[in-house]
Amino acid sequence: MEFGVFILAQQRGYHQTSQQVINNSIEQTVVAEQAGFNTAWYAEHHFNNYSLSPSPLMTVAHAAAKTSRIRLGTAVCILPLYHPARFLAEVGFVDTVSNGRLELGVGSGYQEFEFERFGVDIANSGAIYNEFLDILPKGLKEKIFEYEGQFLKVPPSSIAVRCIQDPMPPIWVTSGNPLTLARAVREDYNLFVTSLLNGNDAIANLRGRLEKIAADEGKDLDRDVKFGFLRCGYASDNSAEIDSYLDNARFQRRISESLKYRRQQSEDGYMVKEVPSETDLSFEQLRQNLPVGSVNQVIDKMLEEICILRPKHIALQTQLGDFDQKTMLKQIELWGDKIIPAIRKEIDQTADAA
Repeated sequence: MEFGVFILAQQRGYHQTSQQVINNSIEQTVVAEQAGFNTAWYAEHHFNNYSLSPSPLMTVAHAAAKTSRIRLGTAVCILPLYHPARFLAEVGFVDTVSNGRLELGVGSGYQEFEFERFGVDIANSGAIYNEFLDILPKGLKEKIFEYEGQFLKVPPSSIAVRCIQDPMPPIWVTSGNPLTLARAVREDYNLFVTSLLNGNDAIANLRGRLEKIAADEGKDLDRDVKFGFLRCGYASDNSAEIDSYLDNARFQRRISESLKYRRQQSEDGYMVKEVPSETDLSFEQLRQNLPVGSVNQVIDKMLEEICILRPKHIALQTQLGDFDQKTMLKQIELWGDKIIPAIRKEIDQTADAA
């Protein structure tokens, strides 16, 4: 079982400067490596405080110079906002300067606010995304490639800086479209999925959907598909500390949904106003749904979720809202010291018994 930290780089208010947010993200990466996490993941968003991570590839390149072992991933690059030639060149460069540690997560995006400012019609995002998925293996595997699509066109070209990983970095696909996920399964890419802040029923439903997608492609989900699970979780005997983490997790969902469903409000055109939603869950519901509580409670709940979903990778959301940085660094260390080893030991013992 692999474990990663998912770093959203959020700014909950002007009491956080952009420099503090970015520095905190890099510091979490360094501590995650020291704690034994496999991967650090970085988001991509633009033009508001939901995430101050405009270029996950640039973040990976910087984090590569601060670390030596941890793998570094994009979660995800919003492909319709890129030019394919520049994107491929930067992938080759980043894989090179990270010494082959790049995990390349890609997605189609969902925030119309971003697309408008890049001059891209979000209605075309799915089609552009699929053309990018055509181009990726061609550009990264072939010495000279070309492409002629409805939206993307590349004349015969060669990417000068080649990836170290042969033939290319692992590709992780995230999408709410089952056809896109099916294509990823068919082409042997990894999947990145989540059940948001929901509990075991949602996780079981997610497992069922993934099993059907894999089966329709003639594959077995456990044997043939690697997929990661994005999850909020927090271990502490201090209930106020847990509530603070849950408050920031709920903030993240509120802002995400307000941007996704085009109902975002802002008093100054930048800072998105946090507005309670009908879909909000209470702290009591979140405590029931998520792996939060004492160390043993978190271990037991994580093992329960892993038994249902059976992912190969867990990405823990560590950077949310304005949660206290020193407290979060201690949390990352706690997962590395106690939680992850206990989960891996239990999984290994279960596998040996089988």
